[in-house]
Amino acid sequence: MDKKFAAQLFTVREELAKGIAPVFQEIKKMGWAGVQISALPQGYNPQEVADALKENQLGTAGMHISLDRLENDLENVVKEADLYGTKDIVCPYLPAEYQTAEGYKTVRKKLNEVAGQLPDYRISYHNHAFEFATEINGVSALEYLLEPVTENKVLAEIDVYWVKKGGQDPLAFIQPYANRMPIIHLKDMTNDEQETFAEIGTGKIDFIPILQWGERSGVEWYAVEQDVCPGKPLDSLALSLENLLKLKEKI
Repeated sequence: MDKKFAAQLFTVREELAKGIAPVFQEIKKMGWAGVQISALPQGYNPQEVADALKENQLGTAGMHISLDRLENDLENVVKEADLYGTKDIVCPYLPAEYQTAEGYKTVRKKLNEVAGQLPDYRISYHNHAFEFATEINGVSALEYLLEPVTENKVLAEIDVYWVKKGGQDPLAFIQPYANRMPIIHLKDMTNDEQETFAEIGTGKIDFIPILQWGERSGVEWYAVEQDVCPGKPLDSLALSLENLLKLKEKI
């Protein structure tokens, strides 16, 4: 299972701005098997990213691509996916104008159109908590976007922290997405009233049953993301991996 643990690069976005290769070297040195491509510096060179992946023998746990790029720059998105050796393309966020019932319907249609254009790739959606504020056809907007039916090609990339922040139980919520979630996002939640981001194994989320479910249900990558860290982001990633490896031994 440790070959499935990936560091989500949004965690180290400020470090990446100073240099991509050194960050990848540090991530590999910690023992991560891969990275999820995200938050690359403005004007980055895709070949530099690909070289850093190869030099450090890091796998690619998909890439986060904005809805705007999926609509307007799909050809280059595919070129990058091929360069990085991944078939997973994930829409990570929605602008405010899409956070309405009609907006979510439009997004589901758009993402299915992209999936139709790219039959050899997998298109997923990454959630936050705001999707739980809107109801469509009697379910949350997130459940609507990810509806596990044949005609819906949008796969899940559930972030367990945001599910809990949205008032749901992460383990219960992920059940319908067996074999429809190649990548899952792991981040912990602090035990205080703030319920903010925490390193894996230091907060209130029980990851053992989530990892057990993932191993039964087709999860290929466990991507760890910490939006805000109390100290150095690389230190937070190191602690999360250390604790994940301990949790793995209990499964």
